[in-house]
Amino acid sequence: MQANGVVYQEPPKGVESARATLRDYLSIMKWGITIANLMATFAGLWVASAGHPPLAIMLLTLLGTMFVVAGGAALNNFYDRDIDQRMPRTKMRAVARGKVHPGAALAIGLGMSALGLVILLVGVNWQSALCAFVGLFVYSYLYTVWFKRHTTLNTVLGGVSGAMPPLIGWVAGSGGSLSLAAWCLFFTFFLWQPPHFLPLAMKKTEDYRAAGVPMLPVVRGFRETKRQIVIYTAAMVPVSLMLTVLGAEGWLYFIVMGALGIWFLYLAVKGLFTPPDKDMAWANQVFRFSLIYLTALCIVSVLSVSII
Repeated sequence: MQANGVVYQEPPKGVESARATLRDYLSIMKWGITIANLMATFAGLWVASAGHPPLAIMLLTLLGTMFVVAGGAALNNFYDRDIDQRMPRTKMRAVARGKVHPGAALAIGLGMSALGLVILLVGVNWQSALCAFVGLFVYSYLYTVWFKRHTTLNTVLGGVSGAMPPLIGWVAGSGGSLSLAAWCLFFTFFLWQPPHFLPLAMKKTEDYRAAGVPMLPVVRGFRETKRQIVIYTAAMVPVSLMLTVLGAEGWLYFIVMGALGIWFLYLAVKGLFTPPDKDMAWANQVFRFSLIYLTALCIVSVLSVSII
């Protein structure tokens, strides 16, 4: 397999794959990312149902979403095994190193994704299944196969998949409808993706360069990357606060997320004045705060609805 001049070296049959453990198979499902997506799904479900989601719908929505997201992660491990071998950050992934055979990863990915879609379609509603399918298609095919390998907009375009979980939860909690507030939640998650991932891309620029992946810092440099982080952060903050303006969230949400959003924007703008020798420290700071911001968004959106 070859992409952008990067060739995947298949391990000898029956050598590494025979030593695969349950932990190896579980690792290809990227459980950290899967859990983060479940948090977003729950937040959307809770807000849409005004804090009173039916227990069965809640459990089936989370179960179905879990299978779809984990399945998409396995498909990503299957297809990205060539470039994963070239980057220190990913070269120890189970498929890239031959611990899990590519065919097994493909079967697991397709099987889990299909199971998750069926659970959502039969147990919840067709709208939730459609949202999950769109997220899966964008991530495992459009992003993994095309965007990531061919355009500096890969993080932005791929952000559609990362913004679908709250919509899955929303249509599950609202009985299938998508209000303007739902789209504000979607675009909050969508606009969060670049300020979250671009700092990581800055830290791993040489890895991506070696793997032939056209990440923005590789192609356009750090200055342009920092400028775009500011743009997306500046757009995200007012969009996130629209949830209170539209009546979907209370003032607790507005105050907390407003304060965190202003701090996020301050950190982003700070990067424009950071000297080159301090870029990595700044990128670390922004990346870590982006995780805090997203976690707070999910928690506060639930708490604020509960006390309206």
